[in-house]
Amino acid sequence: MSSAFHVPQSIARLIRAGELFGIEAATLRVAVTRLLKEGLLESPDRGVYQPGPQSRALTRRVRGWKDVARRLVPWNGDWLIALTDHLGRTDRKQLRARERSLALSGYQQATTGFWVRPANLAGALADHRSDLTAIGADEDVILLRATGIAMEPLPDWPSLWSSQALARSYEKAIAAMTASLARLPGLSPDAAARETLLIGQAVIRTINFDPLLPPEFGNQQQFLQMVETMVRYNEAGRKCWLAYYAASETGAAD
Repeated sequence: MSSAFHVPQSIARLIRAGELFGIEAATLRVAVTRLLKEGLLESPDRGVYQPGPQSRALTRRVRGWKDVARRLVPWNGDWLIALTDHLGRTDRKQLRARERSLALSGYQQATTGFWVRPANLAGALADHRSDLTAIGADEDVILLRATGIAMEPLPDWPSLWSSQALARSYEKAIAAMTASLARLPGLSPDAAARETLLIGQAVIRTINFDPLLPPEFGNQQQFLQMVETMVRYNEAGRKCWLAYYAASETGAAD
């Protein structure tokens, strides 16, 4: 799944994948043409497509879900603060890109234009800022690291996240993958491919949009268990898609 779709793909394979979800070939070709014009796809060879220059950084981030544990360090009580009020909100497309980049990096908006997250991510402050701008944040975004806060009343920033809701999402994802792994041997190639993509992409989205909270106010162990389960599920899904393509290409040849 995650490893199967970042490499160059032929239009024939994209069409076969679309067929599983009721997407007609003509509709898919129109979508590919639009994405090419927007720079979200590029064509290294005739009839072959891969992520384009406008989506490459975001694609790398999305594909990095397997290594998310390496991004974590023990939390010492510091906070990362992103200031965006000076950037304005009139450019709706850029606003969406900005807020998506902050959400992908685990920030919550405490007040308008004031985004926070615990400083438990590995790397220097400048690297975090570069990561934000690479996936859509404005070049003029301001990123700070707060080692102390003096205000009355003290802000309850941990309450911006619901650790209970996050834990339920981890439990739901693990249960869905576990049940699916038990079902896959009895499914047809097309049904298995479809199921693994639907479940796998939902779990990967959960991983990528997780705030990566420290164990002080989040169930980090259960989150990492979900990631480990997804690694196994991703491998099973990759095999299902290879089987589906093999079956469909054999049928087309006949």
